[in-house]
Amino acid sequence: MVVVGAGMAGVQTAVALREQGFTGPVSLIGAEPHQPYDRPPLSKAILLGTADGSAFDVDFASLGIDLRLGCEALGVRPADREVDTTAGPVPYDVLVLATGAEPVRLPGTDQAPGVHLLRTLDDAERLRPVLAAQHDVVVVGAGWIGAEFATAAREAGCAVTVVEAADRPLAGALPAEVAAPMTAWYADAGVTLRTGARVAAVEPGAVVLDDGARLPSGAVVVGIGAHPATGWLAGSGIALGPHGEVLADDRLRTSAEDVYAVGDCTSFPSARYAERLLVHHWDNALQGPRTVAADILGEEAAPYDPVPYFWSEQFGRFVQYAGHHAAADRTVWRGDPADPAWTVCWLREGRLVALLAVGRPRDLAQGRRLIEAGRLMDADALRDPALPLKQAVAG
Repeated sequence: MVVVGAGMAGVQTAVALREQGFTGPVSLIGAEPHQPYDRPPLSKAILLGTADGSAFDVDFASLGIDLRLGCEALGVRPADREVDTTAGPVPYDVLVLATGAEPVRLPGTDQAPGVHLLRTLDDAERLRPVLAAQHDVVVVGAGWIGAEFATAAREAGCAVTVVEAADRPLAGALPAEVAAPMTAWYADAGVTLRTGARVAAVEPGAVVLDDGARLPSGAVVVGIGAHPATGWLAGSGIALGPHGEVLADDRLRTSAEDVYAVGDCTSFPSARYAERLLVHHWDNALQGPRTVAADILGEEAAPYDPVPYFWSEQFGRFVQYAGHHAAADRTVWRGDPADPAWTVCWLREGRLVALLAVGRPRDLAQGRRLIEAGRLMDADALRDPALPLKQAVAG
């Protein structure tokens, strides 16, 4: 067994193989030299210096997992059952692709001074002294990662300006009426938010916008999205989707024999939502490996069709989302979005398909179970934030 990618999805795949009884050789290949680590703390504790690392609590040696770190995968030759790496070819009987996603770079800034991404441990280490020195910071992108970094930078005492090309935060993730209330969070935290603005150039000490405005900056942090890290699969014959993701089936098998894909680098068909999902979140990287290991070992397992879930801590708020709202036909609010805690529920044909909970973790926990069960909801009861969400089931 060869697993390429030593992030959450890759590590959990290797561990799941052992937990489910596989006793043969398992190799875990990681491009970074560091012990495999968890990524969420990078934008929080590690960035602020309140933690030194987030290595997984896994004893790879006792599990008999061969760690090959600092080893980059360069290509796959399915006909030969080999992975080409910087350390030479690695043969496999079964291969799992778990290379995750890589951040989108801001065009024209590869050589610009003081421009940072936040995806790896090294990225966070480079940004630590920026925050410690309380530099003026410009964040490009008001998505999840941009908001989380802006939160950390304000906690560190930096002056922060967030530049967003769309007319609101989280424009690519949430409908306008849901994202709009979040705009006020930036001002409340002392962050300047400039929407409808694009970066024209990055110069030493300044970011120049397309309207000619110049923003002072000691550092620029780019958070404009991520795409599957699959460029190394070019020429392999493994089928990729429109976003460059590996196309997997409902057991996370790829188009190549004995090759699986899991986590941020792959999409899978969801019967629940009647479409193919590409999920770039931690929980997907945690859940998928169990399905992969079960299928590899020939165990009976349900099709992989999770209720997507993620969370974000930003501007003093705990934001959680479960489900997939794209095909919803009705939106129901629980509480006032001007208040510290509120929830938005999305229904389709009366059934709960997604919800966003701000400071209401009980709503999220109950709602996630209701989505999994496909329960019909009473929309009028659902509107009452004092009523437990599970009591808003129709009938």
